[in-house]
Amino acid sequence: MWIIITVLILAAIMLIFIYNRLVGLRQNCKQGWADIDAQLRQRHDLIPNLVETVKGYAAHESKTLDAVVAARNSAISARGPDRMAQAEAGLSGALKGLFALAENYPDLKANTNFLSLQGEMADVEDKLAASRRAFNAAAADYNAARESFPAVLFASGFGFTAQEFWELNADDRPLLESAPKVEF
Repeated sequence: MWIIITVLILAAIMLIFIYNRLVGLRQNCKQGWADIDAQLRQRHDLIPNLVETVKGYAAHESKTLDAVVAARNSAISARGPDRMAQAEAGLSGALKGLFALAENYPDLKANTNFLSLQGEMADVEDKLAASRRAFNAAAADYNAARESFPAVLFASGFGFTAQEFWELNADDRPLLESAPKVEF
């Protein structure tokens, strides 16, 4: 009788320990996601200022400016890691077009507001990349704990579902998979 009670108590303690660990790891994922969201909001807030600055110098380039605004609006309304990653990839492409456009306007390239906004955008992009890496690490830890024994036996029964990763978009993969060329 005491053996059965002892086994049940140990099983309950193990269940509580595993449950609490999964809750903590899930919270790390939520925190990582909140960090990404904060960086994305900062990025989205910079874009109207950037567009207005460029508009003053290149007003007839409305197609490029409209593409940036549309991509920003799409990124703001996207939900979930997959959709947000796709929308942010579209926004990155539109921003590349905007910065390429600036190459045609020497006065714009020399404008202190534009240079400041471009620097802020680069800083936000660096912070965003770090937030994405932290989120993916938290998601990997959570998914590994959720799928390992004995947690795998009851994790889904307690509502612990797999966490999606923030995936690198297909356009950026070739840049990271090949070594940079250095020429003199």
